[in-house]
Amino acid sequence: MQEYVKRRKRLMHMMGKDSIAILPTMPVATRNRDIEYPYRPDSDFFYLSGFSEPQAVLVLVPGRTQGGYILFCREREPDQEMWVGPRHGPEGARSTYGADDAFPISDIDEILPGLLENREKVYYTMGSCPEYDLKIPEWLKHIRLKSRTGVHAPGEIVSLEHLLHEMRLFKSRKEITLMRRAAKISAQAHVRAMQVCQPGMWEYQIEAELIAEFMHKGCKSTAYPPIVGGGENACILHYTDNNTVLKDGDLLLIDAGAEHRYYAADITRTIPVNGRFSEPQRLIYELVLEAQLAAIDKIKPGNHWMDPHHAAVRVLARGLRKLGLLKGDLRSIIKKESYKRFFMHRTGHWLGMDVHDVGDYKIGDTWRMLEPGMVMTVEPGLYIAGGSKGVAKKWWNIGVRIEDDILVTRDGCEVLSRDVPKSVDEIEALMSA
Repeated sequence: MQEYVKRRKRLMHMMGKDSIAILPTMPVATRNRDIEYPYRPDSDFFYLSGFSEPQAVLVLVPGRTQGGYILFCREREPDQEMWVGPRHGPEGARSTYGADDAFPISDIDEILPGLLENREKVYYTMGSCPEYDLKIPEWLKHIRLKSRTGVHAPGEIVSLEHLLHEMRLFKSRKEITLMRRAAKISAQAHVRAMQVCQPGMWEYQIEAELIAEFMHKGCKSTAYPPIVGGGENACILHYTDNNTVLKDGDLLLIDAGAEHRYYAADITRTIPVNGRFSEPQRLIYELVLEAQLAAIDKIKPGNHWMDPHHAAVRVLARGLRKLGLLKGDLRSIIKKESYKRFFMHRTGHWLGMDVHDVGDYKIGDTWRMLEPGMVMTVEPGLYIAGGSKGVAKKWWNIGVRIEDDILVTRDGCEVLSRDVPKSVDEIEALMSA
């Protein structure tokens, strides 16, 4: 719990004494009729509390005499717990999760308005929880009606994300340990997928191998729906149907990562279904790999967020021109962004508790400088859809993306997902074995 205590103390210090923060967790979501999706708490909420139950609200009140950390949660209900499992209740919130005070969630309308009284700012992110988007203005209105008693309502609502997401952007040693583990388990799953892949399998059978490996190694869930796209499906950036038979001679793009104790991995590899790259596939693959290595080389303190992307773009544009897939001089291709016909996304994103993790990419109008403790992905790709006009048929349906998880260190970077083979020779050797 010490990690969560440090985070709360730091956040309350940044908030200032005359403020209050309100942070609900995510509600339970219905899958169909009376069946619910597996529950996962809101990342911001869990980051500060470690509390994983639904129907809970975290409140921080800097300077409060009785302690600044308050948790509203469900009460214990033995009859209900017999059906769906135990709850901690307010007592457990105090004893196990370190809350200074804890109250039943059913009492929040009676208790929270009193905590808002005489505070100057409310830190709350509007739009994150529709229920509380409505409740907070009502609570403030209720306080204003009591102005003759000498109390006043906060005069300002400030987004909590601005402070909290800046904290989450920089990973602690303990967070990095969890992310290394998530990446290692995910790497083992990708290796397993390479070993079992063969023509005639269904994409979802490869997905099953990935998930089985995640679970065998201690990760109960994926960090996001796996992308397992063979042939033309590899050219669909966020393809998740995973319901097509893998064909001899096609490539298979696998984008999958495990979630380990609420921290995500995000790895992509592209492999030949039959274990051998054709010559056109190899040329595209090695071009993407060259771009990825050039991008990773730019990840170090002092460079800015877009430096890896610019490095990848230069390599891809030059290579596409050399292969005859783009025409014109290199400077013009980059300036006009002609390469976006085949490479239409950024080279990466922040990574952490969320696979597309929080944190500003710009400070004002300037791209953010890279600093130790940041974790990001590097994932250039090329996607040449079948039937592309002006493109020789040999290139059709070649979709390649190579993605790794990168930690910015004091003197460079660490590739957290380095255990997954990614050279042509390594992949072919593993698949043939």
